[in-house]
Amino acid sequence: MARDRERNEKASEFKESLLRINRVSKTVKGGRRMSFSVLAAVGDEKGKVGIGLGKANGVPDAIRKAIANAKKNLVTVSLKGGTLPHEQVGKYNSTSVLLKPASKGTGVIAGSAARELLELAGVTDVLTKIRGSKNKSNVARATLEGLRQLRSIEEVARLRGKTVEEILG
Repeated sequence: MARDRERNEKASEFKESLLRINRVSKTVKGGRRMSFSVLAAVGDEKGKVGIGLGKANGVPDAIRKAIANAKKNLVTVSLKGGTLPHEQVGKYNSTSVLLKPASKGTGVIAGSAARELLELAGVTDVLTKIRGSKNKSNVARATLEGLRQLRSIEEVARLRGKTVEEILG
């Protein structure tokens, strides 16, 4: 009993979102074989987010695999209040996503998979623009790449071997 409760508490710390469910068919000698591909995102709304792809013959199995894969590939995001610390462009294949910090009260102005990922990361105010391919998989990966490249003031100061006051002043 206690183990099940601990497992449920651990599982509930992340929110899950399905970005795309795709039916795939392969033509074989006997006809067509159907399978499913699922792109899922997980996040704790406190700065951790990840995406994963799952493939299986049934939708529930593909969803389970995608969520497990997303939990393995979590990224920590630097946040400044409810927005981003600086402007960043994330690129993946032919898709580029511009992530711009916004003032408090703006909300998440984003489309496609970028909105889901940013909300799961805990971003409340941001402006985005998707350029190139609007494919959900590419948009999700480009957004995640942009979030991965974000740096806080403390990180930049440490990398430069200075204090935060020296950088700001």
